[in-house]
Amino acid sequence: MHDVAVIGCGAAGLLAAIFAGRAGARVVAYDGAKKIGAKILISGGGRCNVTHDVVTPDDFNGNRNAIAKVLRTFTVAQTVAFFEELGVVLKREETGKLFPVTDRARTVLDALLRAARDAGVDLQQRRISSLEEIDAPCVILATGGRSVPKTGSDGHGYAIARSAGHTITEVFPALVPLILEPGHWAMTLSGTSVIAELSVRAESGRVLHRETGSMLFTHFGISGPVVLDISRHWIAAKGGALVANFLPGETFESLERALIDARTPASVLRGRMPERLVQQLAPASTKLSREERRAFIRSVLELPLPVIRDRGFDYAEVTAGGVPLDEINVATMASRKREGLFLCGEILDVDGKIGGYNFQWAWASGRLAGIAAGRLRGGPT
Repeated sequence: MHDVAVIGCGAAGLLAAIFAGRAGARVVAYDGAKKIGAKILISGGGRCNVTHDVVTPDDFNGNRNAIAKVLRTFTVAQTVAFFEELGVVLKREETGKLFPVTDRARTVLDALLRAARDAGVDLQQRRISSLEEIDAPCVILATGGRSVPKTGSDGHGYAIARSAGHTITEVFPALVPLILEPGHWAMTLSGTSVIAELSVRAESGRVLHRETGSMLFTHFGISGPVVLDISRHWIAAKGGALVANFLPGETFESLERALIDARTPASVLRGRMPERLVQQLAPASTKLSREERRAFIRSVLELPLPVIRDRGFDYAEVTAGGVPLDEINVATMASRKREGLFLCGEILDVDGKIGGYNFQWAWASGRLAGIAAGRLRGGPT
């Protein structure tokens, strides 16, 4: 009855279904969640951060040469044009993030579902657990990873991929808040945000990764864009330290010179960070000994944050790890392990920064898989 079956109707799966249908294939798309596109609806605070105005392979973790080949097939400009074609006009915010002008994720999902139906896609709410349940010569696996499992991405797609001969790299949360040890003073600043540079360091002190951006203190620890971006690197380091610099751009020497000339330690910080953080970092004494001054500088520029764990997949925006890209023909997203199988989206070993990058990967890889599978079974467009 069908030429192409898509397993998973998230961002990548819906694009795959739409483009397979547009290529002339008879398409069925399955999704086992209570609501199709649930993750799209909750993304971007319910507004759906569709993409970013500039997307490069350097914005991702994974095989960047392979990622580049996929991204080139569907640029940001083409993505914007595609959504405009569906009636979804996007706007650019100061951060470079692109959102629908309606500020409603529902606008994006409804447009995608409408486009799928217009392409003749048979949408079915049914959980598929094995390839043997599928009666179609081509299958596109777009089940996602393990992030926010309540939306349906509970990792069951990994078992399907393994059954087809694929390997799965270590899977762990990415873009996830971090929990600090109980009783740490940071919890008293809950609700306060600050621009900070965070670095993951090995036991030797070598910097493994560094990110700068907005950090939010919370009742459990830390969150905000810079924390989400650094989180997967802290997890991957397995024991690495997380260090905060609350005055990015300052050096030990420049801050020490400012302190010597300053009336009080607090005066050096005021206007450059929230007052609640100033009061926490600055010593009460106005005159500091050399050692006290150096300790104060270290607390501002190199403060160890005692992270004990991440908040887990329930709070992660994306999954790190998955099917390696070297097991995929990235010209078509076809499996190198089983003929007629294609993979796209978050099930692959690709994860990007916060800001719409992971959606761009989903749109590009899903479209590529859909076109290839659709042309294979439906004939040339």
